[in-house]
Amino acid sequence: MTSPANGAHQDDGHILHNLMMFGETLRKIGLDVGSGNMLDLVRALEYTPISLKQEFQQAARSILVHRKQDIALFDEAFQVFWRRPASGQTTLDLRSMGEQRRYRNPQVAPPKGGDEGNSTATEGDDDDAGDRVDLTRTYSAREVLRQKDFSDFNGLEISEAKRMMSDLSWDLGNRRTRRTAPGNGSWIDLRRTLRQNLKYGGELLELPRRERKDKPRHLILICDVSGSMERYTRMLLHFIHSVAKGQRQVEAFLFATQLTRITRYLNYRSIDQAVTEVSRAVPDWAGGTRIGQALKTFNFQWLRRVRGSGAVVLVISDGWDRGEPELLSQEISRLQRSCHRLIWLNPLLGSADYQPLTRGIQAARPYIDDFLPVNNLNSLDALAQHLSNLNPQRSLGPRYRPPLPDEPAPEASTTERQEINPALGPTFRHPLWGRNP
Repeated sequence: MTSPANGAHQDDGHILHNLMMFGETLRKIGLDVGSGNMLDLVRALEYTPISLKQEFQQAARSILVHRKQDIALFDEAFQVFWRRPASGQTTLDLRSMGEQRRYRNPQVAPPKGGDEGNSTATEGDDDDAGDRVDLTRTYSAREVLRQKDFSDFNGLEISEAKRMMSDLSWDLGNRRTRRTAPGNGSWIDLRRTLRQNLKYGGELLELPRRERKDKPRHLILICDVSGSMERYTRMLLHFIHSVAKGQRQVEAFLFATQLTRITRYLNYRSIDQAVTEVSRAVPDWAGGTRIGQALKTFNFQWLRRVRGSGAVVLVISDGWDRGEPELLSQEISRLQRSCHRLIWLNPLLGSADYQPLTRGIQAARPYIDDFLPVNNLNSLDALAQHLSNLNPQRSLGPRYRPPLPDEPAPEASTTERQEINPALGPTFRHPLWGRNP
């Protein structure tokens, strides 16, 4: 280990940085570790020295583990993270715990801007410097991070991306309602006209007017959480949570084979708690994909309930669909004519060699207003600018028309007269048949 707990302040805070990275590692492998738990662990260092590995492990386990089935996973992560490397590089595979394989030197110099003498002394002491990790070198630069694909993010980059997402502003503009209010419109306010002209003896000298009210436009997000979208799901949930914090009128749905409304889970201030509750509420998480059936459920059960007639609808999916393409075309065409703007966000669209060849994209493409990528922070910034500059007028494409059924082939007409066998005729004969009247 690096040093005891009472030397953390004298060691330029590297133990605290390592504790933060340990918490990020536990979150990444599925443990429910919050910031409050990490603060409790830091306070526990005053009573349990970090140099005593067994005591420190027992204290960390009692604070950070909340479920019995996570104890074995925590012990494995603890042994891997707080190891003493025997050489300059490590090839230990952490993918079994959700971590990507990394080949790097764990012996890292102190952060820039520190004391030169302390830096030299640290480099000379291999035992103390072996476990030190400088967080300033684990973060990517902002410009590099903005261009990096969401599927390649690690835990530290996800935390930085969350802060950058919170800085984005989402302005969808206002929508014109049917209600009116006093103003400079073209409608005469009869009540105010009669009331204000009483002082003139009933002569109509003042004509107050009314105008249409404007309200903030609603935003509806329908996100795909099937197996093909699993590597983007967590970052997209961060995106949905950041949008919901900045907008009041937001409705969110997740789907794989069925549609699930998650709007009430977005009220949690902690995104980690929101993601945990959402994963429990969605029964088909990382399952198959039936986009057409999910959109049909939204159109018939939720569209009018969430006031989607004047809303901007964002459908986030890669287009891989196991349902019927005809159903997808029919329902997305109905959705396009029921909302103000239909935007399809595809995380695969950011790739240079991407081609829309999946049958889901081909079935939905004619009825989409905008087809945009959503694979990095730059694409989210471009989306925010696009939403703030939406044209109130749009040109709708052709309405979906089901294919005509194949006409059955006409049956061959029988022109030849069939002969009747007298033996097969009726045996009853009326006594008056054949007699003249």
